[in-house]
Amino acid sequence: MAEELALDLEELRKLHSIAKRPRILSLISSEIRSLEKLRASKEDGNAAAPPPTASQIPTPISTSVKAPINPALNYVSVSSFSWDQDMDKVKIYVFLEGVEQEKIQTDFKPLSFDVKFHDVKGKNYRCAVPKLNKEIVPEKCKVVVKPTRVIITLFKASKGDWPDLYSKEDKLKPNLDKEQDPMAGIMDLMKNMYEEGDDEMKRTIAKAWTDARSGKAEDALKSYR
Repeated sequence: MAEELALDLEELRKLHSIAKRPRILSLISSEIRSLEKLRASKEDGNAAAPPPTASQIPTPISTSVKAPINPALNYVSVSSFSWDQDMDKVKIYVFLEGVEQEKIQTDFKPLSFDVKFHDVKGKNYRCAVPKLNKEIVPEKCKVVVKPTRVIITLFKASKGDWPDLYSKEDKLKPNLDKEQDPMAGIMDLMKNMYEEGDDEMKRTIAKAWTDARSGKAEDALKSYR
């Protein structure tokens, strides 16, 4: 019996190492824990033991892929990530190491997503887009953890190419994230205004941008106040 349990555990661990879907990973992890407990009890033999006290009863471990919500937590925003797409889906690549699948909290909506990574080397991270360029199918979206990155897959509500990840309205808003340099949000706004503006606007912003880079940021921004 002990030998059979050992073989079952070995097989389950192999399956766990190649599995990708969060639900499958959770199911396999749960089964591994159950077999490990069973093997431990078999190894202990039939020795009598007093019934466990209330303090000795282990707390059940949740196998949900969503971490519990705690509004008091502080998060570091993931402002730098890469993405690509095909006609059916968008993939977002977040380069974080040490992420655990069961400590991820997701919130997918038709025009937004918010993914939180808890307890990653002592910090909590958050990757969110408040307004996407086009609609997605929330129930099909998923998050997969790799050794050096996390892949967020968004399934498009309708096939086609997205010109950008963000909606036009959301892209034109300055990034006021407290974790970033306050000037970074203004520079992002200037960049977007440059891309959207006419020739006169581009010349004005180009000069302001040059002045900002040379240390004249305050004077460069007077025309926008």
